[in-house]
Amino acid sequence: MAGPRVVVLDHGSGNLRSAERALTRAGAEVSVTGDAAAAEGADGLVVPGVGAFAACMAGLRDVGAPQVVGRRLDAGRPVLGICVGMQVLFGCGDEHGQRTEGLGRWPGTVERLPAPVLPHMGWNTVRSPAGSRLFAEVGDERFYFVHSYAALAWAGPPEAAVTWSEHGAPFVAAVEDGPLSATQFHPEKSGDAGAAVLRAWVGSL
Repeated sequence: MAGPRVVVLDHGSGNLRSAERALTRAGAEVSVTGDAAAAEGADGLVVPGVGAFAACMAGLRDVGAPQVVGRRLDAGRPVLGICVGMQVLFGCGDEHGQRTEGLGRWPGTVERLPAPVLPHMGWNTVRSPAGSRLFAEVGDERFYFVHSYAALAWAGPPEAAVTWSEHGAPFVAAVEDGPLSATQFHPEKSGDAGAAVLRAWVGSL
């Protein structure tokens, strides 16, 4: 039997093929496209992103992603953001003094990590809350991060399951908020632990 249909949104920024392969291994039937109708109609939508917040938002606007993501979430249909694809779900990003409006699904600003060494690149542990669905199969494993910016505080819904990590200061490493999930780390590059997170997400579709 075919798995759930998942679209990896092609908006010109992201590890599209590695995400496609990892989601396929997790049991999904995956397509990579920037087509808004396909993205809206899939069982699950993945919004990847690498690089700068502003450039990612520009690419998302070019393919109509703010409207697609909004309509999906308003209808309770799952969306997963990865790396900068998570960051843009917040109210805005502040990079080099440039403030860029995000998708605004959660309040708050994505800002530079207060760490002596940036980017935060490599493996790091996370602290997931009790009852987390994404991390149900994951113990003390490490995940792969590549970023210099993050959400350093959480002001979103108190019922959301928020996972934290630390590099210079605590930062939001993952969020599970109803149909909207996101990871600051790259699950598609995080070995068995990342595969377990993706399996949990695909299994919920």
